[in-house]
Amino acid sequence: MSQLVGLVVLGCLLCSCARLPQEADLNGRPVLGQREARLGTTSVRPGSGEAERALVAIRKKERNRRACCSATTTAVKPQALAGTATRFVGVRKIVVKGQRFPFDCSGLARAIYFSQGVDLYHGVKVNKGANGVRFIHRYVRKHGRLYPGPAVSPGDLVFFHNTWDSNGDGHVNDPLTHVGVVVGAEADGTIVFVSRVSRGIERYRMNLASPNVHRTADGRVLNDFMRRKRPSDSQRVHHLTGQLFAEFGTLTS
Repeated sequence: MSQLVGLVVLGCLLCSCARLPQEADLNGRPVLGQREARLGTTSVRPGSGEAERALVAIRKKERNRRACCSATTTAVKPQALAGTATRFVGVRKIVVKGQRFPFDCSGLARAIYFSQGVDLYHGVKVNKGANGVRFIHRYVRKHGRLYPGPAVSPGDLVFFHNTWDSNGDGHVNDPLTHVGVVVGAEADGTIVFVSRVSRGIERYRMNLASPNVHRTADGRVLNDFMRRKRPSDSQRVHHLTGQLFAEFGTLTS
């Protein structure tokens, strides 16, 4: 009889484990709690304490996740954000505090802020095919401030329009398609930011005073190419960072 009671208790514990929430990437795949999701099919010997230990571990992870990230932005440190962004340059996997993020521009921006205890997807239900850049832009609009520049601070977010034909209709009508994190500015006002681009995570440049200039006569890059050139592109299609710039966003002031 005691063994039967033990089995019932363990069954209840396992059911509660399977219902705990998980983080998901932009394709809806779980990025945390893979082992927890499998507990419902794991064979556990009654009385071994394995289920109890597993449940404690799961609840600890969930407490840590909630304690880490919220809509609170008062603890965000601009230089720390810029430093984290710089350390990601050249990295092929985006992992912060044990959580892996999608290897794209919004995944990188989210991971950088996650390192400072802010989840830019806070309160958002992520669905397959969702636009992560718009999630982040919406978060900043609600909890921070969007501004046009040209003065900018390290750690701020920089948004772009029309960096690719996201809706596939062949027209230049694709708002909020890219995001990066500012790491500094050069003496001539050229802004340096880090982002996941076609070749990986790199430093890119943008000069809003000369948005149509890729490189100066002495070889300095003012604006990197953000959108790939195609033979079919019309004159309305822009390619440089300064041309595709939308606005900046800050959570630090």
